[in-house]
Amino acid sequence: MTESAPTTTAPKSRMAYILLAFFLGSLGIHNFYSGHKKHGFIKLGLLVACGLGLIANPIWCIIEMITVTKDADGVNFN
Repeated sequence: MTESAPTTTAPKSRMAYILLAFFLGSLGIHNFYSGHKKHGFIKLGLLVACGLGLIANPIWCIIEMITVTKDADGVNFN
Protein backbone atom coordinates (compact mmCIF):
# COMPACT_ATOMS: atom_id res chain seq x y z
CA MET A 1 0.00 0.00 0.00
CA THR A 2 1.43 3.36 -0.96
CA GLU A 3 0.68 6.51 0.91
CA SER A 4 0.70 9.81 -0.86
CA ALA A 5 2.50 12.71 0.73
CA PRO A 6 0.24 15.44 2.07
CA THR A 7 -0.07 18.26 -0.39
CA THR A 8 0.86 21.72 0.72
CA THR A 9 -0.14 24.87 -1.04
CA ALA A 10 1.79 28.10 -1.17
CA PRO A 11 0.35 30.85 1.00
CA LYS A 12 -1.90 33.25 -0.83
CA SER A 13 -1.47 37.01 -0.70
CA ARG A 14 -3.64 38.81 1.85
CA MET A 15 -3.32 42.03 -0.17
CA ALA A 16 -4.63 40.24 -3.28
CA TYR A 17 -7.51 38.88 -1.18
CA ILE A 18 -8.37 42.37 0.12
CA LEU A 19 -8.19 43.95 -3.35
CA LEU A 20 -10.38 41.22 -4.84
CA ALA A 21 -12.87 41.67 -2.00
CA PHE A 22 -12.90 45.44 -2.45
CA PHE A 23 -13.31 45.51 -6.22
CA LEU A 24 -15.10 42.21 -6.99
CA GLY A 25 -16.54 41.29 -3.61
CA SER A 26 -20.17 41.27 -4.69
CA LEU A 27 -19.30 38.50 -7.13
CA GLY A 28 -17.53 36.47 -4.42
CA ILE A 29 -14.26 36.35 -6.39
CA HIS A 30 -12.16 36.74 -3.23
CA ASN A 31 -13.88 33.70 -1.73
CA PHE A 32 -12.98 31.58 -4.75
CA TYR A 33 -9.38 32.89 -4.53
CA SER A 34 -9.09 31.79 -0.90
CA GLY A 35 -10.78 28.44 -1.50
CA HIS A 36 -14.04 29.30 0.28
CA LYS A 37 -16.09 28.20 -2.72
CA LYS A 38 -19.33 27.73 -0.78
CA HIS A 39 -19.29 31.40 0.32
CA GLY A 40 -18.42 32.46 -3.22
CA PHE A 41 -21.38 30.61 -4.72
CA ILE A 42 -23.71 32.02 -2.05
CA LYS A 43 -22.64 35.59 -2.85
CA LEU A 44 -22.89 35.04 -6.57
CA GLY A 45 -26.31 33.46 -6.13
CA LEU A 46 -27.55 36.32 -3.95
CA LEU A 47 -26.47 38.84 -6.53
CA VAL A 48 -27.94 37.02 -9.52
CA ALA A 49 -31.11 35.61 -7.99
CA CYS A 50 -32.63 38.47 -6.09
CA GLY A 51 -30.41 41.51 -6.10
CA LEU A 52 -30.03 41.14 -2.33
CA GLY A 53 -26.32 41.01 -2.99
CA LEU A 54 -26.33 44.70 -3.81
CA ILE A 55 -27.08 45.42 -0.15
CA ALA A 56 -25.75 42.44 1.80
CA ASN A 57 -22.61 41.55 -0.16
CA PRO A 58 -20.71 44.84 0.32
CA ILE A 59 -21.25 44.63 4.08
CA TRP A 60 -20.25 40.96 4.09
CA CYS A 61 -17.12 41.77 2.03
CA ILE A 62 -15.99 44.52 4.40
CA ILE A 63 -16.32 42.14 7.35
CA GLU A 64 -14.34 39.45 5.50
CA MET A 65 -11.60 41.90 4.46
CA ILE A 66 -11.02 42.62 8.14
CA THR A 67 -11.49 39.19 9.71
CA VAL A 68 -10.32 36.51 7.24
CA THR A 69 -6.61 35.73 7.73
CA LYS A 70 -6.44 32.16 6.38
CA ASP A 71 -7.51 30.38 3.22
CA ALA A 72 -9.89 27.41 3.20
CA ASP A 73 -6.99 25.03 3.90
CA GLY A 74 -6.04 26.93 7.07
CA VAL A 75 -2.89 28.43 5.55
CA ASN A 76 -2.15 31.99 6.69
CA PHE A 77 -2.10 34.66 4.01
CA ASN A 78 1.24 36.36 3.33
